[in-house]
Amino acid sequence: MPITRPARMTGKRLLTAAFLAMLAAGTAGCGTTDRMSTGSVGRGNGKPVEMMSSGELREATNRLGQSYARNPGDKNIALKYAITLQMNGDADQSLAVMRKLAIAYPKDRDVLAAYGKALAANGQLEPALDAVRRAQTPEYPDWKLVSAEGAILDQLGQRDEARQLYRKAQDLKPNEPTILSNLGMSYLLEGDLRTAETYLRSAASQPNADSRVRQNLALAVGLQGRFDEAEKIASQELSPEQAQANVTYLRQMLSQQNAWNQLKAQDKGKKQPEAAVN
Repeated sequence: MPITRPARMTGKRLLTAAFLAMLAAGTAGCGTTDRMSTGSVGRGNGKPVEMMSSGELREATNRLGQSYARNPGDKNIALKYAITLQMNGDADQSLAVMRKLAIAYPKDRDVLAAYGKALAANGQLEPALDAVRRAQTPEYPDWKLVSAEGAILDQLGQRDEARQLYRKAQDLKPNEPTILSNLGMSYLLEGDLRTAETYLRSAASQPNADSRVRQNLALAVGLQGRFDEAEKIASQELSPEQAQANVTYLRQMLSQQNAWNQLKAQDKGKKQPEAAVN
């Protein structure tokens, strides 16, 4: 899906946007239903939702919206509809669908996990954390939920606790690319680009790594000024439209004057003027 972002963003907001995209990988549901972050949404060519063009995504959203209107209590339809709404940029409506579904299925792990993701995407991090924790079964911990909890704690600034959870998730699911990606993005948010790149390269090298992991790696590489390499990574396995959108986004990020210095200054409580895109 093409990435759209405001033309003027501070370093902190740029990384927060990237983190929310990464969070989708960490808040996958359990079981056989389609996850809030990825997977086919039904009829058509079976293309994963994150690989759809904007036109394909609109078509899928409209089709699923019609199905949802006919049967709003169907869990699978509601989950798929929420996926496409989220990917289409309609986070508020996606959250409304998931909130209604969570009321209907208050103990369903798939639903609670997806509801937590929708809450996090809307910036409601504390309720998101509660939903993900309620979805977890301590005696049979699910690595996806452990990683998701870590991702939310990362956004809350609780880095040490988040990384402990990522490593717990790694014990449950060794070499899982989404966990490695979450860990890499944790260091990216902190400003440790080299460590972030190490984890993201490891994630991208796994056989089951998807395009989101590679986009996170492109971000880490691009923020270090190696733009040609970042552009090559960002263009893999995407349609020309998607690749151009991602490359444009990377160019916007790198054209920020002292974007990374802004981020570090903001973390120290300093205030710097927002830079314009060239």
